[in-house]
Amino acid sequence: MKIYIAGSLNMDLVIRAPFMPENGVTISGEGFMTNPGGKGANQAAAVGKLGGKAYMVGCVGEAFGEELKQTLKGYGVDVEYVEKLTGVSSGIAVIVVVDGDNRIILDAGANGQVREELIDRALESATAGDYLICQLEISQEIVRYALAKAKEKGLVTVLNPAPAAKLLPGILKNCDYFIPNQSEAEFYTGIFPKDEESAQRCAQALAAKGVGNVVVTMGSEGSAYVGKDGYFKADCFKAEAVDTTAAGDTYVGAFVTGLSEGMSVREAMIFAGKASAITVTRRGAQQSIPVRAEVDAR
Repeated sequence: MKIYIAGSLNMDLVIRAPFMPENGVTISGEGFMTNPGGKGANQAAAVGKLGGKAYMVGCVGEAFGEELKQTLKGYGVDVEYVEKLTGVSSGIAVIVVVDGDNRIILDAGANGQVREELIDRALESATAGDYLICQLEISQEIVRYALAKAKEKGLVTVLNPAPAAKLLPGILKNCDYFIPNQSEAEFYTGIFPKDEESAQRCAQALAAKGVGNVVVTMGSEGSAYVGKDGYFKADCFKAEAVDTTAAGDTYVGAFVTGLSEGMSVREAMIFAGKASAITVTRRGAQQSIPVRAEVDAR
């Protein structure tokens, strides 16, 4: 099965800091690095590195554009549907890492110029049973269009609602799997899923909005599912977190890769949990995502 990822490609500018400075205050950081990121590209990289057939759909600009494409290609991702635009920068993410957690500032750049025609061209090669993954770092109008177009062709659709935002009408009805993290789930339900009881209530509230299957990721508390297969929870694989960048993207990419290989939802959740647990032990975005052999060996 082919997995199409319609979304963002960013260059991440990352620095570690002891704390977040107050207004007007300059502090010293360390370990500055640039690395390819963006939620869409990260998820495509996860699919590619874990053995899935990944097709990235999106736009890059003049600054960092070719590097972003070639990095994904090196991970086994098909970049035929990544357009390089002139007169605009690629998307940029400025990331400050404090105590293993990240604070992110985004400039959409070329990500804001993804058009319906690109979605049409990419999905021409799709067949029923393939997968489409979307996030919210490109315009919601394009996300809504892509999900609807994919459902017309019989694809399985996945939405990772990040960053959280009020959804346009029509998005959820074309979403087969809805995969938020804790803060995103709270944004949509008012319930913060911190344990099994609250996770079940939160996932059920999301399912009541019309989504067929909900998977809520909860960091060290694992992940919870509500949908046509009932309710169940997958425990977290313990890991010493160094940098949580791309952990959620790894989970989404791994989960869909598992489904595309015929895993059950529970098996795919466990597989995704293993992959994301490895990701948090490393710095960076795409380079922190494990390859398939590492996950299988865990």
